[in-house]
Amino acid sequence: MNLHLKSRLPVTAMIGGLLLSLSVTCVQAASAVITGENGWLFPAWESLSKVDNTGTARSIALVKELQQHLAREHIGLVVLVVPMKAPFYAARLPVGQTLSPAVMQRYDNLQNELTQAGLTTLNIKPILQRTEQGKQTAFYRADYHWTAWSAENTADATAQLITERYRLQGEPGGGAALGQWFDRRAFGDLASNFLPAIKRKAIGRDIYTVRHQAENDLLIDDAPAPVQVIGNSFVQPYLGFTQKLSNDLDRSVALTWNPGDVGPWATLLQYLESADFAEHKPQVIIWQFNEGQFHLGPDAAVNWNAKGVTSLSQWHQRINKVLP
Repeated sequence: MNLHLKSRLPVTAMIGGLLLSLSVTCVQAASAVITGENGWLFPAWESLSKVDNTGTARSIALVKELQQHLAREHIGLVVLVVPMKAPFYAARLPVGQTLSPAVMQRYDNLQNELTQAGLTTLNIKPILQRTEQGKQTAFYRADYHWTAWSAENTADATAQLITERYRLQGEPGGGAALGQWFDRRAFGDLASNFLPAIKRKAIGRDIYTVRHQAENDLLIDDAPAPVQVIGNSFVQPYLGFTQKLSNDLDRSVALTWNPGDVGPWATLLQYLESADFAEHKPQVIIWQFNEGQFHLGPDAAVNWNAKGVTSLSQWHQRINKVLP
């Protein structure tokens, strides 16, 4: 296959084909979801009032340090931060639920700060705004995730960015095939995981419009990929980001992903410490984050699961070992 799936999948809920595994230590299930207009659901664990500027600055510094390590190996880094659902759909929050100006402005500020730090990033918010047309929505109504339309549109823009900035090695012709679109009705993960049965029934099912997996993408191919995607369930195969990116680039694209409670830092280390990375260095790494968790560093023990937590000293040691 042209798409390498290097995924660690813990026991977790499968809803509408989506995997949601989140740390809600400080949030009881009954209060983990905000119910908005017309059954739109939002995660309550993402603050709608507070912004951790100190944590954000620290995360940017860590990403910048990684970029410098990768540059010495002639590997480019593209940072993708997916916007939060609540600010995007502020009008669909419940009456009386407010968003602080700091939260409303955070994504734009974050994009500016990443750019000022010399990091290559992609402003996804206007892409999601263009996705909203007719029946197409940027996020699923009762789900934490963006839609397959958003994933593919972001992949298109990411492919354009890579084409403009990098000259990928090898001849074209290794792109992933795309299956046909189909609809599936299922409860969103926020409804299924956090609402009692009577409320879940009242919210109802959503329609998930996704692609069938192409037959030639069901087998594993050992051909090296010039582009590596690292992220969480927003870039899982079900939603099609990596397949569309591969199709656009007409190159093999590899994927390493974990559910959200593992965190981006441990997932990155999982790939960098793997035999795949040791044996074949990619030309470009795409590292996907979520806006609502970007301020959380490798040592955020309350938010990441036990295997996902790494102290800052361990983080630096492990990065220096694989990228001296």
